[in-house]
Amino acid sequence: MKNMRILLIIIGLFCITPLFAQHNNEHIRINQLFNFGWKFKWGEVTNAHHLTFDDSDWRKLDLPHDFQFEQPWDESASRGRGYKATGIGWYRKTFQADSCWMGKRILLDFEGIMLTGNVWLNGKKVGGTDYGYLGFESDITDIIKYDTANVIAVRASTEGGSRWYTGGGLFRDVHLIVKDTISIVRNGIFITTPNIANQHAEVSVQVEVEGIKNNQKQLEILTKIFSPEGKQVAETQTLAPQNSRRPIEEVPLPKVIISDPQLWSCETPHLYTAEVQLILNGQVIDKLTEKFGIRTIEFSKEFGFKLNGKKVFLKGIANHHDLGAVGAAAHETSIARMMDKLKAFGFNHIRTSHNPYSKAFMKIADEKGILIVDELYDKWSNTIAWAGSAPWTEIWYKNLIEWIKRDRNHPSVIMWSFGNELQFQEERCGFPTNDWGVTTYRILNLLAKRYDPTRKTTVGMYPARAGGIVKHDPAFRIEENIVPPELATVTEVASFNYCWDDYQEYLKHAPDMIIYQSEAVTNELAAPYFGMDREKMVGLAYWGAIEYWGESAGWPRKGWDYSFFNHSLEPNPQAYLIKSIFEDEPLVYIGIVDREGDTRLWNDMIVGRKYISSHWNRQEGKTYNLYTYTNADEVELLVNGKSIGVKQNTTEVTKRNVIYWENVPFSPGKITAIARKGGKVVAQHELQTTGKAVRLKIETENATWKADGMDLQYVKVYAVDSKGRIVPTATGEVTFHVSGAAQLIAVDNGDHTSDDLFTGHKKALHNGFAMAILRSGQIAGTVKLKVTATGLKQAEKTLTVHPITN
Repeated sequence: MKNMRILLIIIGLFCITPLFAQHNNEHIRINQLFNFGWKFKWGEVTNAHHLTFDDSDWRKLDLPHDFQFEQPWDESASRGRGYKATGIGWYRKTFQADSCWMGKRILLDFEGIMLTGNVWLNGKKVGGTDYGYLGFESDITDIIKYDTANVIAVRASTEGGSRWYTGGGLFRDVHLIVKDTISIVRNGIFITTPNIANQHAEVSVQVEVEGIKNNQKQLEILTKIFSPEGKQVAETQTLAPQNSRRPIEEVPLPKVIISDPQLWSCETPHLYTAEVQLILNGQVIDKLTEKFGIRTIEFSKEFGFKLNGKKVFLKGIANHHDLGAVGAAAHETSIARMMDKLKAFGFNHIRTSHNPYSKAFMKIADEKGILIVDELYDKWSNTIAWAGSAPWTEIWYKNLIEWIKRDRNHPSVIMWSFGNELQFQEERCGFPTNDWGVTTYRILNLLAKRYDPTRKTTVGMYPARAGGIVKHDPAFRIEENIVPPELATVTEVASFNYCWDDYQEYLKHAPDMIIYQSEAVTNELAAPYFGMDREKMVGLAYWGAIEYWGESAGWPRKGWDYSFFNHSLEPNPQAYLIKSIFEDEPLVYIGIVDREGDTRLWNDMIVGRKYISSHWNRQEGKTYNLYTYTNADEVELLVNGKSIGVKQNTTEVTKRNVIYWENVPFSPGKITAIARKGGKVVAQHELQTTGKAVRLKIETENATWKADGMDLQYVKVYAVDSKGRIVPTATGEVTFHVSGAAQLIAVDNGDHTSDDLFTGHKKALHNGFAMAILRSGQIAGTVKLKVTATGLKQAEKTLTVHPITN
């Protein structure tokens, strides 16, 4: 054994020099995606962290993975947590170390473990997280073995104080990193654009370096800037300090000027690349690239928010982080399709309620041009609604530093939010200073500015008044009590959950507030938008605009469904109302009332939804109430060409863009809405009575589906009639048959009340719709897909999984 180790060391010495001397990022610094080849076991397992533990009967899987979503629906479980049992999940992965890693630092980088978790390597604990929404890295240099297999073991727990569905396990990416002992630290690049003019932009780069304490070596730091097209446009360099007494040195590089910069915006999300190199004795010993955008952000009580000097009103959503049929697993494809859907309906903003989202989420927001209010916490409490396994007062600063350093280079991030629903209970306000969290905010803000002085900060307010007066208190509506919470008056941006009709009164007491509606209630439809002073205020985020798991109004609903989109991202008719207010393009859309729905008290707000659908397959002899949503002046409604009447749009805040029609008689054929502006037809929407469903139709979304083992293909299946029209009343069970270069990972139909899980290969049609989610393998090829259902002609399609191209 001793001779074998000596031999491996000799081989390692031969490997190290040529391997790491090459000017190739893959060889200088290895950053290997470690998502593949894991094993999983649900429940507590004794000694599962031991090196010699037998995991031969464990299930094989790839990350990301949400183990809580796989548990059966349980009516006796917490409805807040999505009627899913909380518990423990174990993961193990076996791997061989490369002898060429010898002499380098070797790290495991976990982007998060939900809800909390610990990690062992070869039986020794190497790290963990007390707040699973944020990542950590573990140095395994001295533990890794080169003469035998290595085993990573992870224990994840979903037990904790969260109020909503969190998911469970290794729900984000894991990486293995091999780098030089002198290197750029985790999240150690900070890029700002302090001065931007029409013809040039100033770029400032700061690099954090480790491994140079008490070091006499002359270490050069070189940064090259590349345009969105990949052309080098600037370069800056400096020397790291010698004789440093600190383990980490923050080294600012000389500022550089970029001519004719391409600005990042919602419409043109141009991204530059900074390539940072550490050079020692003429050789590159470490290299990292970081994307960034050149843009300016401004906040003011006079104009709300400006991006690149232009007024922008935030038109957004505030949702939890789960992604429909894949649960909380942070699949990039799932995130991208969500953002594409939102942009198609006029949204430009997401608030990450109430915790940091994945790194992939931020990257895609940069690419799509979505403006992010980045949120760290729910409450500031050691006990109430706290999702961490260590007291909040002990770990808040570690979380804040990791969060800001991780996300500060993203141009999509325009504001930091430290918390949610503050100022209605003093015990949820952080440190016991008896001032509704004012001191706590100031402490958090001071630390945040240490790591990013370029953005403003905020805190979401519970719908309460100064002094913690809440809505069910009789004093709430007394005029002299309509005073903004004390905490809102000291935050750099005042973020209010709901209460839009009080903002002007609030400004009488605190005229310097910059106001953002951090949550708007969906059942108030367009009113929260039209009720704001959109010229002077920042914007709004509709709460739960997409269905999410947990926080259910009651069984059999599995989560929040007072939404504009269902969890599979099929739009409800109300989504078109929101599109009509967010976009200028003329629009009209018909929605027929299926049932009046329900309302309930939620966080002191009345929430709810009317259940409305857009089809004209109804019962003869009956009349129906319906809505037409429009941004035009008037709408004429016709049934089979016969006019039902003309109704005007209104400028009334609570009814604008919503026209109500009562007792419209059903007759098979067509119902048509014609919208006019200035007397001219500007938009039209028509629903047709379809025939009987006769066949299935397949639609796919991902035309560039790639063979990286991570990319997803969403396959939508509809029941259609002989003319190819979707039959929303069609029922029956669909079976998916998949073979080839992908695997079926989930089936869905958008039904939020179903007791079925999303595993298997069968799903009932819901509103004539079903969906399959396929995950590519790591080898390019084709996928044969066949979809069958009793009584309907089957559909087949051959899909291509494309090779990866650099």
